[in-house]
Amino acid sequence: MTAPALSSNFTTANPHALATILQASQTRSIIASRDIFDISGTKLWARDQPVSSALQRKLLDRQLRSPLESCLMAEDGVTPQSLVLCTEALLARDTPLGDLVRPHAAKIAQEVAFLPIHSVAQLLLTAGQASRPDSFDHAVQAMALAGALMIRHGGSTADLRVAMLAGLLHDLGEMYIDPRYGEADADRSLDFQSYQQLVVHPHVGKLLLTQLTNYPAALSRAVGEHHERLDGSGYPHALQRDDVSPLGRLLSVTEATLGVLRSEHPELSRVSIALRVVPGEFDLTWVGPIAAAVHGQPALQGRLDASEVQVRLARLDAALLAAQHRATALLVSAASPALKETLNLAQHLLGRLRAGWYATGLWSSEAVMAESAAEIEAIEDELFFRLNAIERAALLCAGELPPADADRLDLLCDSLRAVRQ
Repeated sequence: MTAPALSSNFTTANPHALATILQASQTRSIIASRDIFDISGTKLWARDQPVSSALQRKLLDRQLRSPLESCLMAEDGVTPQSLVLCTEALLARDTPLGDLVRPHAAKIAQEVAFLPIHSVAQLLLTAGQASRPDSFDHAVQAMALAGALMIRHGGSTADLRVAMLAGLLHDLGEMYIDPRYGEADADRSLDFQSYQQLVVHPHVGKLLLTQLTNYPAALSRAVGEHHERLDGSGYPHALQRDDVSPLGRLLSVTEATLGVLRSEHPELSRVSIALRVVPGEFDLTWVGPIAAAVHGQPALQGRLDASEVQVRLARLDAALLAAQHRATALLVSAASPALKETLNLAQHLLGRLRAGWYATGLWSSEAVMAESAAEIEAIEDELFFRLNAIERAALLCAGELPPADADRLDLLCDSLRAVRQ
């Protein structure tokens, strides 16, 4: 799978991360914790000197002796104690997420105070809190939800703290990409060219934690996997089944849950549908507690009546079948190994999607009449979203193809887009 390359050794200052840190320095005390030198030994910034725009100019295109993140510190930044206050504020809100987390509020709040916050993580969390507050709130939400799921699972105190840390730190890599591509709804709204920028952030986060902190390897690995799916439809590496670690599976469910809860329809019933609509996409170990929490929730509210939904479902069924047939036909004439791999992936994912479709029973008019139009509509929304994900996964897997093969792949993408029209 291909994605835009970013520096993997942090020897140059990332412009997006630096801009976020500088913006945060307007309201927080961020200083150099040591002298900053370039690779040739030239001193660029003195220890204890506050960061400013002058530092940005000095760092322009300069290779550094030590990563910038290891040379800065936030004096009045995020601490375990301030995280406790953020967590308590989160748990006090009357939200669907609160319904999931609140039964374990006391234990979560207790353990937040003991989370080890490495200086690099503390710097970036502080910069995010000051400059990208929505992203910081998302991190706190992920920390609390991952903790609640681990408690329900019966994990040890050590397991709980690692899960909460992983949730808190899972999106640090977003600070290293253009902020336009780190929006909360980016997974569902960006075009493919922009999406290519977004998909690198889990890998960047993994590299950051691996190279610049002393956190456990399992935590760093899970951060790199938080957008992977067990059926291979995730990113950045389209991992499948056992290639995704247990903690990565927890983060995947956490991220998907929060994705629905920050959408236009933030309802736990929709979360449950999103996590179950394609069998084998998520680990049921972590899905179970969320599905159980749906009982007693208000009924979904739909936009369409039952007859309109039936017409749309019939069209979706026919289009899904047509897309599968197109992928099979193209595979026969595929020339390059890259295209064959891509078409095999598309076939696999379309097969999983169709399995989910049949599992719902919605191809049957009798089943449609037995369900609420709102629930069917929610299932349909998720199926359309998965089709978008299949197209993106195929394009990422293919990378640069010879013109003839690129044209063949376009035919498959046209079929997938036709389903969504």
